[in-house]
Amino acid sequence: MAELSTAALTLGEHAKRLDPDGKTAQVVELLSQTNEIIDDMLWREGNQPMGDQATVRTGLPDVYFRLTNQGTPSSTSKTAQITEQCALLNGRSSVDKVVAEMNGNVNMLRADEGAAFMESLNQKFADTLFYGSSANPEEIVGLANRYSDLGAQNGENIIDAGGTGSDNSSVWLIGWGQRTVHGIFPRASKAGVGHENMGLQDEFDSSNNRYRAYMDEWDWKFGLQVRDWRYAVRIANIDISTLVADPDGTTTNLLNLMLDAVHHLPTTSGSSSDRGVVGVTPVFYANRTLAKMLDTQAMNKSNLHLSVGNEEGDQKVRFRGIPIKTVDALTEAEARVT
Repeated sequence: MAELSTAALTLGEHAKRLDPDGKTAQVVELLSQTNEIIDDMLWREGNQPMGDQATVRTGLPDVYFRLTNQGTPSSTSKTAQITEQCALLNGRSSVDKVVAEMNGNVNMLRADEGAAFMESLNQKFADTLFYGSSANPEEIVGLANRYSDLGAQNGENIIDAGGTGSDNSSVWLIGWGQRTVHGIFPRASKAGVGHENMGLQDEFDSSNNRYRAYMDEWDWKFGLQVRDWRYAVRIANIDISTLVADPDGTTTNLLNLMLDAVHHLPTTSGSSSDRGVVGVTPVFYANRTLAKMLDTQAMNKSNLHLSVGNEEGDQKVRFRGIPIKTVDALTEAEARVT
């Protein structure tokens, strides 16, 4: 059995550490079918009731040359604290007892309804992970709103693809790691989706009259901690119509932009020499249209950067060994990043 990290785990690894009732493992399986980012995102328990506070180094201490019999001034490094809050995503299901029992299999009907709720939770999570806004205090701030200004400090990690129309999209390169970018869940809670079978309860109609109904509740407490902004790179302003008209990539140069993104990461593997960053896992994320275009370009055998291989029964496209995964939440109607 492979040893699991004690600091940052995927949802699948967290599920393996829970009681063997199968519920959480099944939930993770459903999520990972539609959003591949779930497979890669690492999760850590926060150190606050509804979030996490991280200390990051913002400046190195001064060092000096000196002569013999000459002293050296004292100096210290500079640090800052980043506090991230978790969002609470919730859903409730209510099925009239008569309707449920009419079906002949109450559990099957509730499971089918539960699958629909899981898909809805999944889509909302993925959308918020990229496009969540501080204008909505109940959400987390998503990656697109963190990397939205070319003039900001982290603007160094925004690569402008030049699109000026109304059909722009982005490709993201994220270096997941316990000291770089990862998800968080509240202190003393569990990672992933929680489900409560509430059984038969009184429900109320529009006239406030009671009837019996089978009820279920789902909740997902999650946040995003970008400990080191250098480990997320956004290739923004990708003009979708131009790319579709250029399936071989001869004019859009998307691969050159992706190569540029790779070189923006301080490291793509992690090492003890990189200020303590260990175990960085880089992954590219693109919407379905862009992923298809990259897959098309991978068919060109003269293209040495893209490769296609069979991994665990699935065809995987990689760029310089880094997997390219599909996230349907990435839209084709992004505002131009300036």
